[in-house]
Order: sequence, then C-alpha cells, then structure tokens
Amino acid sequence: MLKNILSKKSHTITGAAIVIGAASFISKMIALARDRIFAHYFGAGDVMDAYYAAFKIPDLVFNLLIVGALSAGFIPVFIDLINKDKKEAWKVTNSMINILGILLIVTSTILIIFTPQFLKLLVPGFSGEKLTLAITLSRIMFISPILLGISSIVSGVLQSFKAFLIYSLSPIMYNLGIIIGALFLVPIFGNQGLAMGVVLGALFHLLIQIPSFIQHGFKYQRIADWKNKNVRKIFKLMLPRSLGMATSQINFLAITIIASTLTSGSLAIFNFADNIQSVPTSIIGFSFAIALFPTLSQLASLNENKKIIKHISETTKQILFLIIPITVIMFLLRAQIVRLILGTGQFDWEATTLTFNAIGIFAISLFAQSLIPTLSRSFYALQDTVTPLITSVISDIINIIVAIYLSKVYGILGLIVSYSFSQIFQFSLLWLLLRNKLGTLHESKIFISITKILIAGITMAVFIQTFKYLVSTVVNMDKFWGIFLQMGISTTIGILIYGFICHQLKLREMRLFAESLKKRWLKLRNVQTDITQ
Repeated sequence: MLKNILSKKSHTITGAAIVIGAASFISKMIALARDRIFAHYFGAGDVMDAYYAAFKIPDLVFNLLIVGALSAGFIPVFIDLINKDKKEAWKVTNSMINILGILLIVTSTILIIFTPQFLKLLVPGFSGEKLTLAITLSRIMFISPILLGISSIVSGVLQSFKAFLIYSLSPIMYNLGIIIGALFLVPIFGNQGLAMGVVLGALFHLLIQIPSFIQHGFKYQRIADWKNKNVRKIFKLMLPRSLGMATSQINFLAITIIASTLTSGSLAIFNFADNIQSVPTSIIGFSFAIALFPTLSQLASLNENKKIIKHISETTKQILFLIIPITVIMFLLRAQIVRLILGTGQFDWEATTLTFNAIGIFAISLFAQSLIPTLSRSFYALQDTVTPLITSVISDIINIIVAIYLSKVYGILGLIVSYSFSQIFQFSLLWLLLRNKLGTLHESKIFISITKILIAGITMAVFIQTFKYLVSTVVNMDKFWGIFLQMGISTTIGILIYGFICHQLKLREMRLFAESLKKRWLKLRNVQTDITQ
C-alpha cells in the first residue's frame, strides 16, 4: 500500500495538475491559516515587517542557486538520461546534490557573516530594534536554503517520474513547520521562533520526499563530478534561468527597499495581500505548468512541435476557464476575504482596508500571473532559457521604474499597481515570442473559448454583486459568521451561474471538466501525456 502511494504516477496533464492543485490548495489554506496566526498575534507592524524582510536574502539564495537548475536544467536532462542510461542519471543526480549542497553551505555561511551589511542596504528605512530583529531572523533562516536546495533536486526527480503526489505534499509540510514555529517556538524562544519555524518547515519539506526518492531508485554516492558533460549541461541551461530569477528577485528586493521607506506595516501589507492573491495562481497556474513540463520536454526531444502547440493551447484554455471566475470572486469579494482571513487580533481596520484594496489591484493581473509559468516552461522544454530571461529583465525594469514613481503618490498601493502592470506586460511579451518561435498557438480557438468564458464571467459577476447586497441586509456584517454567509452564498450562486452559462454556451472546457468529475482523477481527454498519439 505504502509502496504504491510512494510510486504513484499521474498519466494525464490535467490529472497531474489536479493532484498538484489539490495539494497546493491544502498548502495554501494552511498558509492562510499561518497568516491569520501572524495577523492575530503580530498585526501589520514592525515584527512582521522584520520577518518578511529577513526572508528576502535567504529566498534570493534559494531562487538563484536552486530554482533555476530545477526548472530549466535538471528535469530535461534527467528525463533524457533516465530513458537512456539510468546509472548515469543517478550519477548526475548525486553530483548535483553534492555540488549544490557545497555551494549553498559556503554561500549561506558567508551571508550569515555579512547579514547586517546586506540588510542595511535592503531595508534602509529600518533602524533600532526592528533592524536588529530582521538581522537575527535572517541569520537563522539561512539554514533553510541548504535543506530546500537538496529537497528541490529530490522534487525534480519525482516530477520527472511524474510522481506528483508525494512531491505535492512538501509545501504542506513546509507551512506546517512555520505554523509550529509561530505557535510553539515563539513562546519559548521569542520572535526568533518565527525563523526557527522556517528552518523546521524546510526540514519537513525534505523528509516527506525521501522515501519516494529512494523508492524510485536513488542511492547516495559521494561524487561531485564538476567535469561531467551532463552536469555542465545542467549548469549551462541553468545560467540564463538563474539570471532571470536574479532579475525577478531584484524586482522583489526593490519592492522591499521602497516599502521599508513607507509607513510601518507597508511591507507586511504587501506580503499579506500577495499571499492571498497567489492562492489561485499557485493552485491553477503553477500546477498546470509543473504537470505540463515533463510532457513538453519529451515532445521537444522528439521534435513534435505540432503536439507541443496543441498542449500549450489546450492548457491555456483550461487555465483561463478556471482562473477567470476566481478573478471575479476575488475582486468582488476582496473585503470579505480579507476580513475572514486576517480580520482578527492586532490586525486593525486600516490594515484591512489597505490589504483588500491591494488584492483588488492584484486581481487584475491574475490571468497573466497564471499563464506566465506555462509559457516560461514551454521555452525551457524547448531548451531556450534566454528568451524568458530577456522578458523577465524588461518587465522587472518597467516594474521598478513605475513603482518608484507611483509609491510616492499612492504608497504601498502604487507598488502593487506597478507589479500588476509588469506581469501583464511580461505575459504579452512571452506569448508573442513563443508564437513567433512555434508559428501559432491556435489563437483563434483560444479566442472563441475566451469569449464564452467572459460572457459567463460577466453574468456571474452580476449575480455575485446582487446577492452580496441582499445577504448583507439579513445578516450581521460585524460578525465572522455574517461575513462568512455573505461570501459563501454569493460565491456558491456565482459559481453555479458560471457553470450553467458555460454549459449553455457549449464551452468545450466546461464539458470536459464535467465529464472528468465522474472519474477518480480528472482528465482532459484530448491532452494526454502519451506522446505517441
């Protein structure tokens, strides 16, 4: 039984996306519970500002040295090797674990020493106890990139084998570790317990995947073959992606720098709002992108461009079918969402207002944020990591320039306007360049689907807005259950109306979705991972 669970594979893109999405949903719900705990005990003030600032440099290390290798380099190379030479595949895996482990230990050690200098540059608006706390938390958190680095290579192997179930549980364990830190370690160690929780979560992230990793054939070897041609190929593919991640991280660092100069709590508000709005992009956008990537990599190795185009087009329509109604819900019910998740304890009304206004602005770019991962991974599958780098650099430069100006006028909301604009710009540029590379992305078929989805979405919005008002007249909107009923009833009716209209318009994505609900695993029948079709 356990062996079957550990080796469980997903056989369709949507089936894999549902497994990842379901786990991502649970993880995000736990993450929102984490944020509610943060909001209740710490509010949107100096402690949370210090906590989120402390995250930035360790997160930068992880993204530069690991995420680039995993998404752009390791998986395509490992998939190619495991089908040709398993011994070499595991040799390369061991080399990557050891090499990246050494790099992360050395890098983290150096940064621990110079944390005060880096943080003074990162948050020039911090001083006194606030800055001291950020430095302390950051130094503890530098242990987490080492654990997450090894864990991410393990994740890459599991994704390559399409064993998405165990892989998908790791973010859940990560957030549980952070919650344990907030609830149980903070009372013992003070605010340092917040950082200890992050390290504990990183350890959980790794340990949950180890049994499945071993089950698939891994045996540890003390090798770090820098000269291996496949290791070199991974790093070659990794470099442009890492540079792209660097620009993206610089983008968030710029936001942190600007936010640190604004009123107390601005950085916390940005992160609280971003955590909420990232729920649908993680559940839908990243789940489909991760599930699609191994299939696109296989197809690219066989030069099956027509099938690649078909997969990208169908996945795009599926993402839009799911993300547009969520965008409507998030925009119209943003105040209710924030009050339910964060409206407790030390989180006051001013913070609540700023946060739900921020979510409304974020919502405008949800479609772009959800599609960018799929478009980027399409380039990676084609072993083109330069194009996503260029688009990332351009959009991040635009974001920083616009953010500097708008923050002076609109404060933290100006940062979010610039971020949303840059995401839409990046999506548009990626789409045009991918279309140019492949010749077509079946835009006419996508346009037909979008038209039907928008009709259903607009109708849905009218009903949500109507019932939101009607319910507010019969429940106590000053109580948790009153807000919960207003949101629950409005959302339920809106979704039913959306589904009904899509069905009446004979939307293909709706029909496939309805059919797949009858099965144990949701399947998009015309998007198979069987590349022989």
